[in-house]
Amino acid sequence: MKTSDFYYDLPQELIAQTPVEPRDHSRLMTLSRATGKVGHHHFYDILDFLKPGDLLVVNNSRVLPARLYGIKEDTGVQMELLLLEQKETLLWECLVKPGRRCKLGARFSFGNGLLHGEVVKVQDDGNRLIWFSCEKNFFTALDEIGQMPLPPYITEKLQDKERYQTVYSKELGSAAAPTAGLHFTEELMQKLKEKGIQIAEVTLHVGLGTFRPVKADDVTNHKMHSEHYFLPGETARLIRQTKENGGRVIAVGTTSCRTLESVATFHNGILEECEGYTDIFIYPGYQFKVLDGLITNFHLPESTLIMLVSAFAGYEHTMEAYRQAVEEKYRFFSFGDAMLIL
Repeated sequence: MKTSDFYYDLPQELIAQTPVEPRDHSRLMTLSRATGKVGHHHFYDILDFLKPGDLLVVNNSRVLPARLYGIKEDTGVQMELLLLEQKETLLWECLVKPGRRCKLGARFSFGNGLLHGEVVKVQDDGNRLIWFSCEKNFFTALDEIGQMPLPPYITEKLQDKERYQTVYSKELGSAAAPTAGLHFTEELMQKLKEKGIQIAEVTLHVGLGTFRPVKADDVTNHKMHSEHYFLPGETARLIRQTKENGGRVIAVGTTSCRTLESVATFHNGILEECEGYTDIFIYPGYQFKVLDGLITNFHLPESTLIMLVSAFAGYEHTMEAYRQAVEEKYRFFSFGDAMLIL
């Protein structure tokens, strides 16, 4: 299976630069796993496709305003930091630009001295471990001066930070939003509950590796990045109950999907409360153990995400759906439209 098999031609103007208002007025493509039949709707129509007894599993991870702009204290040179992973309370692995100026011991100042950082280790991959110090709470300072780490294909400035968060986000720790959830409003969530559709939560902190291109020609040679997940006991119980009652388990986003399938894979199909790190790579040929449905956005050509969708919906069905999405001028990627696969 070649990476090039997952290529499709996408006109630049279809890459969404800003979110739709209101959230649930984005478009929704429906795709049948059995027949490949495609339908065209709006996201608020999702109520028509979900049944009482179905279970939506959402990722409650919240995006860190992880992009920091500051200066190198000894020279005043402008610096850009991206927080990647918290190692200790104030110790973070970071991507730094320009990297050549960030040797061991280099010190930075952000937000006119609100936050300071010092390089305590230069890693083999070029990332830096930086120890931060500030007078107020670190996350309070970050919320005040940090910028959202929008994907590189979004060039417009985001006017409202909350539009890159889901309405149910609560666990701070992602470097990118679980974007399938951006279409839900509080009102839509309430209507789903009133219809008898249950909602359960998992946490998977999205890493920047989600944007890394697949460089291997052969799909099976690609190594996935590792991300931290948590499956609560209550969510495991609701999934078991839904299955026993004949309902469908529908993942909101590839991150929720990867969490559920990771736990089922690691624990011989048994879902129970657990947490850990997963680098599960789902591509065609994978046998799904939990999912009955998937809500997802339209993903980059040749990405691990379009490979996951192809594994779930079928390769031919997926590529044909993407061809139609381009033809019908759907909006693509993080702020784009959605797909419901059942």
